[in-house]
Amino acid sequence: MAKATLTISSKTYSAWSLRGWLLCRMAGLEVEEKRVENNAANRAELLLLSPSVLVPRLTHQGASVWDTLAIAEYLNELYPQAHLLPADPIARAHCRSISGEIHSGFTNLRSALPMNLKVSHQKFPVFSGARPDIERIEAIWQECLSTYGGPFLFGAEPTIADAMYAPVTTRFITYAVPVSPASAAYCQTIAQWAPMVEWREAALAEAEEMEELEVEF
Repeated sequence: MAKATLTISSKTYSAWSLRGWLLCRMAGLEVEEKRVENNAANRAELLLLSPSVLVPRLTHQGASVWDTLAIAEYLNELYPQAHLLPADPIARAHCRSISGEIHSGFTNLRSALPMNLKVSHQKFPVFSGARPDIERIEAIWQECLSTYGGPFLFGAEPTIADAMYAPVTTRFITYAVPVSPASAAYCQTIAQWAPMVEWREAALAEAEEMEELEVEF
C-alpha cells in the first residue's frame, strides 16, 4: 500500500502546514512530506491564499483531503483511538466551535503577526486592529483551561483545537505579545510539546528559499 503523503510548504512560515502536520502526528499516521516548490508562481499563489495550491493536502488510501479542518475530521473518523476530539459530547462541540473560529477568523492577527519561527522580538508594536483578536483568543483559552483543567485546551491530552491554535502560540512568543500568565503558560505548553519541538527544529534548519512573508499562508 502506498504511503500517505502530506503536501506542505515552508515550516518557518506556513501556519496551515503546521496544523495539518500536527494532526497527522496526533493521529499516529506516518506520512511522507512533499514540499510545494517555492518558485515565483507558487509564491504568488500562496500570498493570495489561492485554493489551487491546496496546502496542506493529505493523500491517503485513494483520498485527497485538503483544508485543515477537513483533514482533522478525516483523521478523527479513521483513527478514533487517537481521541482528536474530546469524548464528552458537550466538550466535543466546544472543541469544534473554537477550531472553526480560528479556521475562519482573526484576519487582523494573521496580517499583523505573521508566523515566523526564525525570529524573536523582545518588543514589537502590535497593530491596534489586532488587539480584539488577541483578546478573543485569550478569552477562548481562559475558558477552556479553566473548564477542562489544562494543560492543553481540553485537558491532559492535545486535541484538534491545540493543533489549530498552535501557530498562534508561536506568534505570541515570536512577537513578545503581552498576555495573561495563563495564556503565557499555555504558549509554553505548546512550545514544549514534542511534535512542536520537532517542527521548530526542522524550521530552523530550513533553507531560506523565499523572502519573509507579510501574510499567512
